[in-house]
Amino acid sequence: MQGKVPKRIATAILNSLKGGVVPRVGLGYIAVGREAEISALLTDIDIIEEGGAAFRFIVGRYGSGKSFLLQTMRGHAMDRGFVVADADLSPERRLMGTKNQGLATYRELIQNLSVKARPEGGALPLILEKWISAIQAKVAASTSFDVGDPAFERAVKAQIFETVDAMEGMVHGFDFARVISLYWEAYRSGDEEMKTKVLRWFRGEYATKTEAKRDLGVQVIIGDEDWYDYIKLFSAFFVKAGYKGLLLMIDELVNIFKIPNAVTRQYNYEKILTMYNDVLQGKARHLGIFMGATPTCIEDTRRGVFSYEALRSRLEEGRFASQTSRDMLAPIIRLQPLSYEEMYVLIERLADIHSQLYGYEKRLSQDDMIGFIKTEFGRVGANQNLTPREIIRDFVELLNILYQNPDKTVGDLMSEKEFPSEVSDPQGGEGVSEDYAEFTL
Repeated sequence: MQGKVPKRIATAILNSLKGGVVPRVGLGYIAVGREAEISALLTDIDIIEEGGAAFRFIVGRYGSGKSFLLQTMRGHAMDRGFVVADADLSPERRLMGTKNQGLATYRELIQNLSVKARPEGGALPLILEKWISAIQAKVAASTSFDVGDPAFERAVKAQIFETVDAMEGMVHGFDFARVISLYWEAYRSGDEEMKTKVLRWFRGEYATKTEAKRDLGVQVIIGDEDWYDYIKLFSAFFVKAGYKGLLLMIDELVNIFKIPNAVTRQYNYEKILTMYNDVLQGKARHLGIFMGATPTCIEDTRRGVFSYEALRSRLEEGRFASQTSRDMLAPIIRLQPLSYEEMYVLIERLADIHSQLYGYEKRLSQDDMIGFIKTEFGRVGANQNLTPREIIRDFVELLNILYQNPDKTVGDLMSEKEFPSEVSDPQGGEGVSEDYAEFTL
């Protein structure tokens, strides 16, 4: 156990896991396994920091730990000095759409921009003002001008425009740079109304070009077709503002698979292809894109990502990769089940957190926890259907009931809930494996 967990974080961890969702905080207290996957993604982050780019699909069944891995990498990236943004796709949020669903995804990403100092999202104003403050500090350190001196203001302005001028050669860079400079002018003059208008433009909230021109003097707005171009502009700007890069986490790719209209699905896959090609061809810099998906929504050749031939030919595994010999440098990372030992470590940590939060002496013995794991994995269909999400949800419920009913034992509760059992190997084979049948620590 990694020390005492603060009550706020412990509550968030247990409530989130009981509700079947990934907690936004405290993942380090419960992260187990996934060493190979995390190592591969940390290598990607190194590449992004050095000016490269990365694109990965994290693939696993519902509840297998895709979102958990994405959120874990989110925390790692913020600790390393990255800006991160995450969004779940839905019927209202896609990569492209006829009703601005792509723009809706962009808005969600910008709303969820996070940095270490503001991990809960909404970090764009903080980033802009930190950038301005850093330039002011740089000018103050390199000149003898006093703050408030017109010469100091001119020197700061020159530094501001040196930063934004470098972005004008990028697609939509001129207008992006113009709006950034407007934020600086509003910051200097204390014009809160103008700062709000600039933030509205960055968030893609202007509905018409006429409105944007009236308020900001720019004749473009961020839309469904070009929102990804602005993501690349942001990644370039964040590096100039002192961050290491931008990491996007886009989960629930299955919502593209579910689009009933084949043409609309293909447009969405075409957008993925554009992003993928940008990364591999070096057109994107300091940018990482990690997408969470189920195996079906990737591999289905009628509706999935592989239905788009240009993506299938790029992503399909070669002849040599297997479950025992995985290529962790490939664009698709397929999550393997947690081992019994890893699952034991996880529920042991949850038992510690629960007892700390509610102030009681932990009652579960090692044998109790092993018995719980064996019972869960012994269910009918466990080898095909059981996921870490279900095991964790059941275990948190067990802890809650034991806490509220101190007269009951684990054995009492397990005998009250009879599960049909089968002879199976929960890690994918046929028949009970020796590890499972003899599982002990």
